[in-house]
Amino acid sequence: MAAADTFVIVGGGLAGAKAAEALREQGFTGRVVLVGKEVHLPYERPPLSKDYLAGRAERTSFEVHDEAWYAEHDVELKLGVEAIGIDTAAHEVELSDGSQLSYTKLLLATGSSPRHLPLPGTEVDSVHYLRTVGDSERIKETLGDGVRLVVIGAGWIGLEVASTAKQAGATVTVLESAELPLLRVLGPELAAVFRDLHEANGVDLRFGVSSEAIETNDGAVTGVRLADGTVVPADAVLVGIGAAPNTKLAEAAGLITDNGVVVDASLRSSDPDVFAVGDIANAMHPVLGKRVRVEHWANALNQPAVAAAAMLGGDARYDELPYFFTDQFDLGMEYTGLAEPGDYDRVVFRGDLAGREFIAFWLSGNRIVAGMNVNVWDVTDPIKELIRSGKDVDADRLADTDVPLDQL
Repeated sequence: MAAADTFVIVGGGLAGAKAAEALREQGFTGRVVLVGKEVHLPYERPPLSKDYLAGRAERTSFEVHDEAWYAEHDVELKLGVEAIGIDTAAHEVELSDGSQLSYTKLLLATGSSPRHLPLPGTEVDSVHYLRTVGDSERIKETLGDGVRLVVIGAGWIGLEVASTAKQAGATVTVLESAELPLLRVLGPELAAVFRDLHEANGVDLRFGVSSEAIETNDGAVTGVRLADGTVVPADAVLVGIGAAPNTKLAEAAGLITDNGVVVDASLRSSDPDVFAVGDIANAMHPVLGKRVRVEHWANALNQPAVAAAAMLGGDARYDELPYFFTDQFDLGMEYTGLAEPGDYDRVVFRGDLAGREFIAFWLSGNRIVAGMNVNVWDVTDPIKELIRSGKDVDADRLADTDVPLDQL
């Protein structure tokens, strides 16, 4: 690529910042412009439901780079401005301030947005969604001793906020339509672990329920009314019912989209000069042999280096296994691989399930498709190798803590 080339990155989160970093590390000397809707420097999102929400971290501690880094690496920041259109024929991005950016290559890292609850009462200030620093700060202001927080949705965000809020002294009720938390993600065996964890820490979990309205008085939340007429008292509500990829820009530009922006293993879209990474990338995975789109921190961290290499003309493919982590109460967990419903037929446990110190393996036949270590550390690499090998394992040896993982 020539020094006169311009690479534009749309998205001011972790993925956007790591893309700018990767382009410079891989020797690109042309113009790099990063467009971010938020006014803040690009930052990582996991602390928003954990340490930042709990008041244990400053925002600067999870910024990807400080302001000086962007200046030193000649990365232009256009923050507080949104990309509102792409003309792929003219190779131009239209911005919300009325300006246009010409590009040689374009990287989309627009992330995802919380799904909104289409119920009466959700428009008041004390009904919260969590995606940005500002969202986390507003939720943090509501927490404290005796505050009644109702969380709608027992997914990762809902449970992490429930854990943080409970430890901040709030009374927490979680409402979930399924019969267990995280059921689709983890299956019944592991979902029960998180149910037991929250119940042991005093969270009121209510399963198989449907919310009908947010009840308010004078603009303030007073409760959540369920379909059976029950009203759960509340001073604040967090809605955590999943997220949707921000694909409107890509769709309007004529890119192929299907549960995200459809990209190949090099993260290239249906337009050869446009790439996508992070939450929006529905990528062909060379190891798993199917399309994968996951809203995980690890994708935002690792995909940009592959996209940068491909933008520079290299033959790069993203083959990292999906990975995510959570911290709730005294449980820390890492999950590697992908075990969607129908992908596996049993779960094998290794260690102390009741004491929440174990590894779980999802098996299809005798082949491991995913592994999750709970309060057991430094085992991610051998779990990855077991999945990547694609080989059959002996389930009895897999469950035997006396057999080292790297000998399986």
